[in-house]
Amino acid sequence: MSLDTRAAVTVDPKAAKRTPTTKSTNSDKVVGGISHVVLAIWSLIVILPMLWTLLGSFKTTKEIFKSPFGLPANWNFDNYVNAWVKNNFGPMFLNTVIVVGCALILVMLLGAMCAYVLARFSVPGSRVIYYLMLAGLTFPPFLAIVPLFFILQGMGLLNTLPGLIITYVAFALPFTVFFLFSFFKSLPYEIQEAAYVDGASEWRTFFQVMLPMAKPGLAAVAIMNFLGLWNQFLLPISLNTNQDNYVLSQGMASFASSAGYQVDFGAMFAAVIITIVPVLIVYILFQRQLQGSVSQGTSK
Repeated sequence: MSLDTRAAVTVDPKAAKRTPTTKSTNSDKVVGGISHVVLAIWSLIVILPMLWTLLGSFKTTKEIFKSPFGLPANWNFDNYVNAWVKNNFGPMFLNTVIVVGCALILVMLLGAMCAYVLARFSVPGSRVIYYLMLAGLTFPPFLAIVPLFFILQGMGLLNTLPGLIITYVAFALPFTVFFLFSFFKSLPYEIQEAAYVDGASEWRTFFQVMLPMAKPGLAAVAIMNFLGLWNQFLLPISLNTNQDNYVLSQGMASFASSAGYQVDFGAMFAAVIITIVPVLIVYILFQRQLQGSVSQGTSK
């Protein structure tokens, strides 16, 4: 390119600085202000009960009724000890970790494989399978309690942790497939073809190439499944009546109902904190992956 030509196409520095600017209108400011007020109110609605429960977990029942919103006289962990030892929350916590952990691993593995095949391959009946998965999202769990009871009874898995794990996987699978389908669908086909050219098998392409690329979606759906499975109440209360296999949600209900009018509210609040702390820890650790997956999904 000659000097004259380059001079002809040189951009005026003053013109380069003139970038279009957008001015926020009054309506945008009003909407933003209302949104911040609503979010602040919603944050208070969520945070204040949790803070009140946390303070109550360090009080005695007499202190809770005498000064429900005051600070505890003595900051001790007696309520946590009573909830963990006397009310048998230790084994129930372990049962919950086993059931939720195994169910989460299985549903993520099976859901990712199913979503990958439905999104990347022209399998006969793939659209029918996908729509059946979507239909599974609209199916109320309480309608399946009676059939599930007899199915698990026939399989010898009623009132067992493996039976509860299988049930959790079955109910979490449709949402997992639906969520991951769009992530696998949006991945570039050139990378998959390059893996084939390099001699990678279908299994190696999936586990070493395509699955890591869908990591933001996997993290997001794992968090959502963990929250749903950890707080599940209807399925274990109906299909797991053996007290040795109780999970935390059943333990909370049993603790509150068995005490009648002599409820140890301090120990009950401590049990609530024990139940929700793992959920908060998991969300805090993986919130960046969740935000990244949402932004990535909206930008595609």
